[in-house]
Amino acid sequence: MSDVYLAGVGMIPFRVHKERILVDMAGEAAALALQDSGIDPGRVDMGFFASATTAVLYKDVTVGQNVYWQLGINRIPIFNVENACTSGSTGIYLACNAIAAGQAEVAMVVGGEKMCVPEMGLLNSGATELDTQLGLVTPASFAMRAARHMAEFGTTLEQMAAVAVKNRRHAALNPMAQFSKPISAEDVLASPPIADPLTRLQCCPIADGAAAVVLCSSRVAKETAGALRVRAWAYCTGDYQNPQDMARWGTDYRTCAKAYELAGLKPGDLDLVECHDAFTIAEILHYEALGLCEPGQGGRLAAEGQTALGGPIPVNPSGGLLSRGHPPGATGLAQVWELAVQLRHQAGPRQVPGASVGLAHCMGGDKDGDSKSCTVIILTN
Repeated sequence: MSDVYLAGVGMIPFRVHKERILVDMAGEAAALALQDSGIDPGRVDMGFFASATTAVLYKDVTVGQNVYWQLGINRIPIFNVENACTSGSTGIYLACNAIAAGQAEVAMVVGGEKMCVPEMGLLNSGATELDTQLGLVTPASFAMRAARHMAEFGTTLEQMAAVAVKNRRHAALNPMAQFSKPISAEDVLASPPIADPLTRLQCCPIADGAAAVVLCSSRVAKETAGALRVRAWAYCTGDYQNPQDMARWGTDYRTCAKAYELAGLKPGDLDLVECHDAFTIAEILHYEALGLCEPGQGGRLAAEGQTALGGPIPVNPSGGLLSRGHPPGATGLAQVWELAVQLRHQAGPRQVPGASVGLAHCMGGDKDGDSKSCTVIILTN
């Protein structure tokens, strides 16, 4: 099996791109990734396109072929991937497997969403789930977990607000982020309620956007400046049979443990983390699954500034979903984009000093108390 390397990354700012279509945004991000890698488009052996909403909103299931054709890439296997918020990182998982198995020397993953289209109405997510139809929509599910964590461990509203304040402060240093205006804990707690105890500033915003990565074998990596090794790529789905603990996701813990085992690393080896902070409570729960603290101590970790830039383990230096924005198909790729910039020491004012090991964690969907998908990718320079 070949080792797998990240050769290039590309991303456009997450915004409301009123005048742009999805194929155009994704094509730009893909071109930037190829330019960054220095690899000719004709050397791409396999392509993946990730989007969580395209089939639902636009009834189009082969967008990937259109995106790659913009780059002059055709006649190769191209796969369209839909896997909720982990769509992009699932594409990375599949591409890494293909390279490791010798099915491709160069594989590319592109992800994007066109979310801000008011004329299309609301995204009909979870329409096949009875619980969703009865009101257990995503914010309500995370609110229940927040209430449980507060009851079991004494986590406070102020601790959850600290996550949003930190990530907005980080986003102010990231030109790719959607929101950069500083906020205070008071702003967070006074913002409109969404699902008690979560307020609007504790919930990630939708966005239009796209990101891409180019992955390659060790042989190709020798020809590529700035290639980073993919030390681990792990993916798990949920356990829906056994009673679940609402203060944790079992899938979260299983995937993190598997990634550390594959990489031969432990939590203390990490220099930075990008994680799925769709809601403030999510980041707190992910701290615990990642082993950054003991179960129940995630709120304290945030409040003490340990996960802020300048702290022992910076989490979401990009601003995370809460401030960078969350076009689901691009999110997992944007996380890896941030790791690449950090490990190459090109992050400017948000640079984590001496960063050499980074972890990207993404999670998607919810069913019967567990998540439907979770991915963890670990990069080293």
